Amino acid sequence: MKQLDILFIQPNTAHGIYQELSNNFSAIEPPIWAGMLASHCRSRGYGVGILDSEALRLSDAISVQRIKDANPRAACFVVYGQQPSASSQNMSGAVVLAELLKSTHPEIKIVFVGGHVAALSREVLELHPGIDFVCQNEGVYTISNLLATNLKDSLGKVLGLGYRDNGGVVLNAPSPLVDKADLPRDLPGVAWDLLPMKNYRTSLWHSYPNGAIRQPFASIYTSLGCPMKCSFCMINIINRQENEFSDGSAVFRYWDPEHIIRDFDYFAAQGITNIKIADELFVLNPNHFMNLCRLIIERGHKFNIWCYARVDTVKDQYLETLKAAGIHWLALGIESGNARVRKDVTKGSFEDVNIRDVVKKIRDHGINVIGNYIFGLPEDDLDSMKMTSDLAMEMNTEAANFYSAMAYPGSPLHGFARKEGWKLPESYSGFSQHSYDCQPLPTKHLSAAQVLAFRDEAWMKYHTNPAYLDLLRSKFGPEAASETEKSTKIVLKRKILNAAR
Repeated sequence: MKQLDILFIQPNTAHGIYQELSNNFSAIEPPIWAGMLASHCRSRGYGVGILDSEALRLSDAISVQRIKDANPRAACFVVYGQQPSASSQNMSGAVVLAELLKSTHPEIKIVFVGGHVAALSREVLELHPGIDFVCQNEGVYTISNLLATNLKDSLGKVLGLGYRDNGGVVLNAPSPLVDKADLPRDLPGVAWDLLPMKNYRTSLWHSYPNGAIRQPFASIYTSLGCPMKCSFCMINIINRQENEFSDGSAVFRYWDPEHIIRDFDYFAAQGITNIKIADELFVLNPNHFMNLCRLIIERGHKFNIWCYARVDTVKDQYLETLKAAGIHWLALGIESGNARVRKDVTKGSFEDVNIRDVVKKIRDHGINVIGNYIFGLPEDDLDSMKMTSDLAMEMNTEAANFYSAMAYPGSPLHGFARKEGWKLPESYSGFSQHSYDCQPLPTKHLSAAQVLAFRDEAWMKYHTNPAYLDLLRSKFGPEAASETEKSTKIVLKRKILNAAR
């Protein structure tokens, strides 16, 4: 059998992360980074494959058999997720599958890449002897340069590589990032042909303008990184070009619209209308997002798109074009209803922006809003968290995500929490917002259990609010309300709340 150079693997961790929500409610997204890394390696002439065990709903035993059948020189576990912060929680399934693979097929070299790995490269190698190599940042050049070796010799020359030598961990000097000018050549796109596209489904709320039809679905990056430096975010850890995290990692790169429009042409040809633009901040540089929207409009594509924005980057003059391009949802990082709490954690903060006015302008243009809120930021107390919950209830946006503050590895908040001696998750799944062993941060005034209990109660209050359900019925029809009500019947089990009782 001809040997594959590298197989990129997305492990199946959904149930451990989302509990019963994984059955019907959580999204199943294409592993974008696996697709981009595969495309890069293929452009360098290497034989590549992708195994998406989550989308295919494969057990670990079957996944190992599929990996063996592919016969790769290297198995690369691409540990990201539906948002950048999901990397740590997805380590749980990745490590279990990697250890099983190494115990049965030790000849296959195992590589790990992703946000958590970039943040804690040495720790990952020290904790998991079955992992042979780690990538210290986004891993693009590290992986292709590793494949140029025999995976045993000349490892010290592979920039960005972490590995073991004589029983100790070696971290080479970091690799350069792919420069913006080189994106079309070195990250030319996603290897869509290697992915089981019919298996992906979007989130429930995203499908509402599309008749609640959740499949097919695709997600894509049109840019990488973020220029902001919010303390709770770890997005920029994979951009680092030093052995320690620094503010210099806040790098923003984007593909030219004329290049990225080819992916949207592909989606249209495949009949994929549900699209997520996964950029950490899509509505940022008008030369990028407005030109891409105009190209979509010129082609007459009809999409149901959602993407991220900040309340201070959404301007009146953008909204008509965004809507015409099929952007039916803007996800806004509102974070907190208390300006003091918000200012403490956001850089380039928007305390002078009237959040209510921005939300109203967006909705007046026929674009739905997903409000993103965080409970348990360092300055939060019960009163400030109630202000956040009250703001969410008052604005009654078409969708809302409620998070508890988490010290994700790679974020400044993670370093602060370690310095303060705050309890951090004891397991990878503890970084999941929806897991049984979810372990959020305490605040200066509240315990972690108080924060999580408040978050869960606020989520239930919002999604069972008669005014919210009436909004869904009036805008999207009875099915939207009824599916939301079904989701509220799934009560998440929480270890720290049981212990606190």
